[in-house]
Amino acid sequence: MEQQLKQDALFLPFMQIPTGHHHVADALMEDLMSYMDTVRCNKIDILSYSYGKMETVVSSTYLRWIKNLPNAYHWIYDQMAYKKADKRNRNYLYELLFINFFKRLLKEHEPRILFCTHALPSNIASVLKQKGKLQATIVNVYTDYFVNRVWGIEGVDYHFVPSVEVKKFLQKLGVDEKRIYVTGIPVHREFNNTTQMKEKNPNELQVLVTGGSLGVGGLEKILSEPSEAMHYYVLCGKNTSLYKQLKATNRMDVTPIPYIERKQEMNAYYNQVDAVITKPGGVTISECLIKRKPIFVCNALPGQEKINEQQLKRLGVVQPVTCESAKDEIKAFFSDVDKQKGYHRTVDHYHQQLENRSMVEILEEIFPFA
Repeated sequence: MEQQLKQDALFLPFMQIPTGHHHVADALMEDLMSYMDTVRCNKIDILSYSYGKMETVVSSTYLRWIKNLPNAYHWIYDQMAYKKADKRNRNYLYELLFINFFKRLLKEHEPRILFCTHALPSNIASVLKQKGKLQATIVNVYTDYFVNRVWGIEGVDYHFVPSVEVKKFLQKLGVDEKRIYVTGIPVHREFNNTTQMKEKNPNELQVLVTGGSLGVGGLEKILSEPSEAMHYYVLCGKNTSLYKQLKATNRMDVTPIPYIERKQEMNAYYNQVDAVITKPGGVTISECLIKRKPIFVCNALPGQEKINEQQLKRLGVVQPVTCESAKDEIKAFFSDVDKQKGYHRTVDHYHQQLENRSMVEILEEIFPFA
């Protein structure tokens, strides 16, 4: 049994929607297994683990809510999770819904370390740790550029934070500086490679657009008119109808890209383009920062994305635009040498504040049985 205990690590996102919580967990799992091949990694969504097929209902309701009642969602998220984020209170409803399932999960796996990439499992783990019912090391891995009120803090052993600002916030809450690692939002290590996909046209700006996440309306505004000076690579994700629709236009300035599974292919597109138009979701932004690509954000969803946008503007690492003005603002940016230099200085400063060690080195340091 002791050997089994020494090999168990749990990665805890929330819901099955393939969001940043899952991408970050996957990246960390790969890093962990790259230096410790005996570790047994399990990624478990506590919602589907607890309530089975109800997770599908909750996920679809959540997405419809954001789409149809965005202002209501943002207000509720602000009131319940973000406003007065430095005031930490017990979330008895979450405990009622999940704590017994969480105990069962711990009994089944007897993990030695938990990586929480979502606030809710972190909250439950924190409660159990304070009650003496959880001995595993707990690591909070933040996937946004702020810390909401749901994240567990007391009893959490380590924190992987996206910025120095978040580190300072946690220190105000009493977290020991030695337990905080400014890692940025973790991404797959493939994005550190800089091989180029093909020769660039020096007379044409090449722009990557996260079309699937921007929505059809936002994308139509960005692509409203053909452009000889700009070429758009549009990531359609699993939206096959969007891919077919763009393909049917036969536009010379638009290359629709279907769902990409391989990180190497995604990295090649990042290396190829000059800029990225996206929404302010944590993981995509972190990938762009790693690649040092100018980031233009628009169409932020209510809740986390709106708040991310505010935090990223303070950091100076993104440039908010409207979908209608994106093309003109990108052209203006690349026509202004001083503005480009200023932006890259800001991004360089952001990187200088990150840990100067690799994620593998950090994991080796905190892993209790490596």
